[in-house]
Amino acid sequence: AREEDWARPSVDMSHALEISQGRHPVVEQALRRQGSTSFVPNDCVLAEDDQLWLLTGPNMAGKSTFLRQNALIAVLAQMGSYVPAVAARVGIVSQLFSRVGASDDLARGRSTFMVEMVETAAILNQADDRALVILDEIGRGTATYDGLSIAWATLEHLHESNNCRALFATHYHEMTQLSDKLARCSNATVMVKEWEGDIIFLHEVRKGVADRSYGVQVAKLAGLPESVIARARVVLEALEKGEREGSNKAVIDDLPLFSATPAPAPMKAKESEVEGALAEIFPDELTPREALAVLYELKAKMAK
Repeated sequence: AREEDWARPSVDMSHALEISQGRHPVVEQALRRQGSTSFVPNDCVLAEDDQLWLLTGPNMAGKSTFLRQNALIAVLAQMGSYVPAVAARVGIVSQLFSRVGASDDLARGRSTFMVEMVETAAILNQADDRALVILDEIGRGTATYDGLSIAWATLEHLHESNNCRALFATHYHEMTQLSDKLARCSNATVMVKEWEGDIIFLHEVRKGVADRSYGVQVAKLAGLPESVIARARVVLEALEKGEREGSNKAVIDDLPLFSATPAPAPMKAKESEVEGALAEIFPDELTPREALAVLYELKAKMAK
């Protein structure tokens, strides 16, 4: 990493975590090696009156990266290192807890959800008021309402009992209502832009709420067959309509059965005038002078 890109952090006894234009050092270096797009830096300000951010946004938008980079910056600051940011003020962090990613423990007979719950329990039972906690998608390994209720209660416990700094990423948009009920909780989202049915990831974290999850668009980017994407849009529309009308089952029962139609054959592009002229040329039969004349003729056709 270039020295000028890293800042000397200020570490004090406050509860603040104030990071200006922070970056994930590993992801940033990987992007540089690939020569692709540059890393998009983001601010993170967890103050005494705003200690908990509830982060929403679609998959692939950068929520997990944002969580991890701020945890890494906190660790680097605690050990006296420079940090990948323009500036940083980090209050003493007594403990760092992370519940990110999905995994199971087959040897102990534990499912992904069980492992998630065991790790979440350890955090809620041990985190003190100077801890930094990052939680990613708590409750996703079980039924929707079960998962939402567990995530909801976990967030409330972090706010009311642990009273610690936390970044909490979720797809449960219903939880964004908690910012109105919990004094030190606020909403943040990773920005995306929709363009002609597709989404563009901006990777910018701003205060606010994601309007939706964009799951179907992400599935399209992943390469699911067009027939599956089209069917998913129909089912999604029916579910959303049923939710608005309070009659999900009736709406779903009215859906026609899925019809797996083969993908349409790609349309052959219309042959251009230049391509037509090239098809009629036999280079071995041309003299140098004739070849030069043909070249000028093709150039003139291209200019039309």
